[in-house]
Amino acid sequence: MPDTPLLSPGDSLLIAAPVEWREACLSVPALRAIQRMGVEVEILCPERQVGFWQVTGFDGNCHGDRASARDIAGIVKGRQTALLWEAGPAADGFAKAGIPRRIGPDIKSLAKRLTEPVALDNPAGPVTHRVRFYLNLASALGAEPMMAENFAPLQMDVPLAVERVLLVPDSDFGPHYEWPLDRWEAVAKALLGKGRQLRIANGTKGAALAKAIPEAEAVTLATPALEDLASCSLCVAADGSVSHLAAHVGTACVVLFGPGEPEWMRPLGRQHVTVRRKVECSPCHAPKCRMDLRCQHDLDVEEVLRVLP
Repeated sequence: MPDTPLLSPGDSLLIAAPVEWREACLSVPALRAIQRMGVEVEILCPERQVGFWQVTGFDGNCHGDRASARDIAGIVKGRQTALLWEAGPAADGFAKAGIPRRIGPDIKSLAKRLTEPVALDNPAGPVTHRVRFYLNLASALGAEPMMAENFAPLQMDVPLAVERVLLVPDSDFGPHYEWPLDRWEAVAKALLGKGRQLRIANGTKGAALAKAIPEAEAVTLATPALEDLASCSLCVAADGSVSHLAAHVGTACVVLFGPGEPEWMRPLGRQHVTVRRKVECSPCHAPKCRMDLRCQHDLDVEEVLRVLP
């Protein structure tokens, strides 16, 4: 960590938003901390994220979802100080634009695009949550990230349906992050038996589940779908982006983990529950299961039902 803060109150800072939805959600506490120290924060994000950042309380600019580094350089030209979290077109565009101060974590994939790399502590030991990556960098900038206000769920002006439960059987991380369909059916029927009102999110597995459970309402979630998520009292989801977005608006989540690691990437908030059958090959984070998907098949319906409110 630097001996002295890298930013001061009154500074202007352009921040490239993380591209993945879950990373965007996990970066919010750090960005709030930076903003609270009196820094003028401007977000540069893909077009699909504009609504998310605006409702979260950050102004900024956007670029096309497939914008090139050259396109992005034209948007950010003239800025003086920028923060980068990850490699990609935004980092390349910031460098191409010649922004004088380009601050970011001292990681191999990003180092050549930075003028001020920040070494972050990575102590040996148990897995730490991914949010610490963002919080540690905010601390290096001079912010105080460990404040409850930075982690508060977003308050949406949406009526809450107390009995409404959203089921999200599909994962945007791939089918090996998804629980078997017949077990989703068992959970859906158990919730209906408790008098809950079910919504089932769109997707390949979601469509099949909605067909099998005609009492449920099939819904199309246009990501980030924050208003739809905020209207539900509970979200039961495969490990993926939706649970992080639901947690962002304060909806309680039950997340079914398979190849992922809950200690590293669970949604933020004490009210959320993760369910996982730990097997010898997980976590693996592989793009496709190389074995028999035992991390999903060994997770019983009873284990999920036990944690449902």
